[in-house]
Amino acid sequence: MTAQQASSSTSFRPVAPRAGVAAVVLALALGGCANMSETQKGTAVGAGVGAGVGALVGQGRGAAIGAGVGALGGYIWSSHMQKKKAEMEQATAGTGVAVTQTADNQLKLNIPSDISFDTGRADIRPALRPILDQFANGLRDQPNTEVRIIGHTDSTGSDAVNDPLSLQRANSARDYLTARGVDPRRILTAGRGSHEPIAENNSDAGRAKNRRVEIFLAERSQG
Repeated sequence: MTAQQASSSTSFRPVAPRAGVAAVVLALALGGCANMSETQKGTAVGAGVGAGVGALVGQGRGAAIGAGVGALGGYIWSSHMQKKKAEMEQATAGTGVAVTQTADNQLKLNIPSDISFDTGRADIRPALRPILDQFANGLRDQPNTEVRIIGHTDSTGSDAVNDPLSLQRANSARDYLTARGVDPRRILTAGRGSHEPIAENNSDAGRAKNRRVEIFLAERSQG
């Protein structure tokens, strides 16, 4: 990536996670769940963890993504979400993509770099396209859902390169989805660079795990 490309991208500068804040938020969310139904519990936890994500991400837009979405009423795990999870599990079988339900009722796709982007580039690889096609399918009929796309890199290279590159990758996935009918106003993107590794960066295998794109789908409570 050229210096001109890096300077034209909106860089993301996260701060150190404040785990204590997130823990308090989650505890408060769980503490109010004693006399709730399962659906109500999921909604309450969604709101609390959403706010906790804002605290973890830090100041600026990242905080708005976490706290803002959570404050809209929390997340629910509806039959539509369960159906979408099953569809994505089928569409990603054998690809290395992990499809999970998060603790706060979001559908999460963890997409490794070997099928998403070439090293140092933000162009979507052909192997990722059918996965994004399936993800976009049906979302136009679910207007109360929201999408977050988070790009990550390994620690190779400087923050000046990795931060904008991770955001460019998230934006590429967003642009692909919007070209297939997903309302861009429902999609938030962020680039975390190498600041949130899930594995050690001192091996090829670890670095490969850290180079990833995470896509979240959440359905808001209508209450």
